[in-house]
Amino acid sequence: MNQKMQPWEGPLDESYWQALLEEQSRDALPEANDRETWEGFNLLSEEAAYEGAATPHTETGSDGVWEQQQSRWTDIRDSFESGEVLESEVVGHNRGGLLVDCDGLQGFVPASQLVGFAPTSEEDRSNQLQEFVGQRLGLKIIELDGDRNRLILSQRAAESGRGSPSAILGQLCAGTVCEGWVTNLCSFGAFVDLGGIEGLIHISELSWGRVKSPHEVLSTGDEVKVYVLNVDRERYRVGLSLKRLQPDPWGSVEENYHVGQLVTGMVTNVVDFGAFVRIEEGVEGLVHVSELAEGSFLHPRNVVQEGESVTVRIINIDSNNHRLGLSLRGQ
Repeated sequence: MNQKMQPWEGPLDESYWQALLEEQSRDALPEANDRETWEGFNLLSEEAAYEGAATPHTETGSDGVWEQQQSRWTDIRDSFESGEVLESEVVGHNRGGLLVDCDGLQGFVPASQLVGFAPTSEEDRSNQLQEFVGQRLGLKIIELDGDRNRLILSQRAAESGRGSPSAILGQLCAGTVCEGWVTNLCSFGAFVDLGGIEGLIHISELSWGRVKSPHEVLSTGDEVKVYVLNVDRERYRVGLSLKRLQPDPWGSVEENYHVGQLVTGMVTNVVDFGAFVRIEEGVEGLVHVSELAEGSFLHPRNVVQEGESVTVRIINIDSNNHRLGLSLRGQ
């Protein structure tokens, strides 16, 4: 049977890398049109920090320089796969974190990956980051992509004494359960440290119920048990799930409910084409706009509001596709 591609199975490149720089909401990075100049570097955005992070400190335009750059990337990849701790000098900072010199390649250390970094204000944040400039830090590489000139490092990983990413990946396989701790939350999910490599819990895999933000379910630093959905050893990507460790509530929907039954639920979302109603945790149904009320109205919000408790009639059940048709008419 053909299955549609799930959200976590799609390309993760841009959003995955972007998330590594994202802080908590109060520590969000500048928008793409913001400009911040520091230590001689002009950072157009957080993306510029990535793209410039691994630029060699040499003149370009010669075959010798190109070969030197490739050699450096080979050494860096060896360090990444072995889990080696690198001693790197901090050469600058921006609001998102630190820029470091890794043997001629510029790497980036997100503020979320610094040990003991807990600013109390924007001024304190800037002052703390500035204090790192000129220091040599023990760092571990947590992500790298030579083709995109991206090199991301972590002080936390270096001080935790964890194993190499390659060794960790070799132990992981789809269907297994492992433990880790939440390192970062972003709009589309949560990153979990598995002891040497980070995996992603896509927002759709946090709960069987509707989740508007990962912050509703997890916090940075939480210890969690996760289910491994997939492992991409070539790209060092691990897809994880929280909800797969809990029974799928849709598995018993047809046993607990029947067409024509009246049930009470809460309106969770109102859209142009109708309203979603949660009848139990993890089970939502749709009241199509045509089933909201008799007569005409401008918008579904003229009939129901989010958070409102309503009594609805079940008009169809499709548990295989997690769909429930509901009606408010005639109540």
